Amino acid sequence: MYLLGCDIGSSSVKVSIVDKESGGIKASGFYPKEEAPIKAIKAGWAEQNPDDWWTYLKHALREAMTNGGVKGADISAIGITYQMHGLVLVDDKLQVLRPSIIWCDSRAVPYGERAFHSMGEKETLEHLLNSPGNFTASKLAWVKEYEPRIYESIYKIMLPGDYIAMRMTGDIVTTISGLSEGIFWDFKNNEVSKDLLQYYGFSETIIPDVRPTFGLQGEINGIAAAELGLKKGTPVTYRAGDQPNNALSLNVLNPGEIAATAGTSGVVYGVNGKVNYDDLSRVNTFAHVNHTPEQTRLGVLLCINGVGIMNSWIKRNVAEEANYDDLNKLAASVPIGSEGLSILPFGNGAERMLENQEIGCSIHGMNFNIHHKAHLARAAQEGIVFSFKYGMDIMNDMGIDIDIIRAGNANMFLSPLFRDALAGVTGAVIELYDTNGAVGAAKGAGFGAGLYNSLEEAFSSLTKVAVIEPDGLKADKYCGAYATWRDRLENEISK
Repeated sequence: MYLLGCDIGSSSVKVSIVDKESGGIKASGFYPKEEAPIKAIKAGWAEQNPDDWWTYLKHALREAMTNGGVKGADISAIGITYQMHGLVLVDDKLQVLRPSIIWCDSRAVPYGERAFHSMGEKETLEHLLNSPGNFTASKLAWVKEYEPRIYESIYKIMLPGDYIAMRMTGDIVTTISGLSEGIFWDFKNNEVSKDLLQYYGFSETIIPDVRPTFGLQGEINGIAAAELGLKKGTPVTYRAGDQPNNALSLNVLNPGEIAATAGTSGVVYGVNGKVNYDDLSRVNTFAHVNHTPEQTRLGVLLCINGVGIMNSWIKRNVAEEANYDDLNKLAASVPIGSEGLSILPFGNGAERMLENQEIGCSIHGMNFNIHHKAHLARAAQEGIVFSFKYGMDIMNDMGIDIDIIRAGNANMFLSPLFRDALAGVTGAVIELYDTNGAVGAAKGAGFGAGLYNSLEEAFSSLTKVAVIEPDGLKADKYCGAYATWRDRLENEISK
C-alpha cells in the first residue's frame, strides 16, 4: 500500500511515493530539472502559470511511478503541499483567468498597509493575528483595482494547492489553515473574516468551501486519472501550505517545537499553544495543520525571502561554473566574519521581517585589497544566517524559546558552513532528518485517510541523520560578526 505526496513549489514540483507500512520512500520525482521560470513584468512582481504546475506534476509523477514500478491502483491516498500565499483565479468554467501572483510578489504591500491602518491595527491583530500585508487577500485587492474585468469574472479564488486539488478532483475547496495564510480567517469568531471582506469589497461567494486539513477533500476524477496515471476514485485526504507541512514532516506539532527550511526562501516555524501575535506583524501567525477550535495550535512563521536564491545567485555570477560543494569549500576558505565583509541578502522582494520594506541586497565593508570571491561566498551564507538570527530574536520576544531547530537534510542545510554558523550565532542545537515536504504530505494523507491511527504512528519512522552542536570556540566570533551585520542592516533600514 502506497501513499502519494505532491509538493507544488515555485522552483519545481516534487512527488514522493511512500510505503505505508515502513514509512520509507518507494520512489520520488521532480520537474522541471532546472528551476521553473518566474515571470517578473515589473520590479517586485512575480507570477507563474498554474497550468504549468499541472504539467510539472504530470512529469514528476510519471518519473516516480516509472522508477518505482508503482501503478495507479497501488496508491491509496494523496496529500498536497504547496507554495503559500499565492493567488489563483478561475471563472465558472474552472478556467484560469490570469497567471498566479505568487508568494514573493510584493505589489500588494500598499493595499495591506492601508487595510491594516483603516481596519484598526489592534482590532485586526486580535482577529486575524496578522496585518493583511502582502498576502493573498491584498493581492486580490490589487486585481480588483487594476484588472476589474478579470475581477468581475471570478467564480472562486484559490491557493496553489487548492488549484491542484481542483484539477485532480473537480472540487474547489480549501482549509482553515489555507484561509489563515491568505489572511481571510477570523480566529476570534472562528469564521471567514466578514470585516476583511467588507473592507476590500469582496463577496463571500468567491471563497471556497472549507474542508478539514486531514480528511476527504475530493476523489480523483476520470480526466485527472487519465492524465496522471492514477486510479479514478483515489481520495485526496490532506492539504497544507509548504511551511506548516514542513513542520508536519519533521513531527513538529506541539508548543515549543521548531522547524526550519532554507530553500529559495528561508523559514523558521514555531508552534504556539496560545493565541499571540507580533505587534508589528514582522512574523506571522497561521493555523497549524492540527489546529482546531478545541485545540489551539498556531504556527508562528518567520520568513526571509532572500535565502537559497541569494546563494544560487552567488554560484552563478561569482563562483561561475562551481557546483554547490565547490561553493561551500570556497566560502569555508576564509575566516568567520569574512574579514569585515557583510552582505544583506534582501534582494527578493519586500521583507515582512523588516516591516515590508524592500531594501534590496547590498554589500558592506568591501576592501578591494583584501576581499575576493571567497569572501563574497562566505559573506552571502553568513548574511543569510544572520537574517535568520535577526528574525528569531523577534520570536524570542514573543516568548518562543529556540533551543532545538529541526530541519530536513536538504538545500542550504547541506552546507556545513551554513549549519555551523546558524548553530554558532543562535546557540541552538540543529537536528537534521531524512525527510522532505512531499514525504510529509504523503504521510499526512495516510492519517487523513485513516490508514494511520495517529500522527505519532505516521511519523514513527522519521530518521535523524545528523546533530550539529554549537561550537563554543566559534560562538563569540559569529556573534561579533552578527553584531557588525546587524548594525549595518539597521543603518540601511533607517535611511
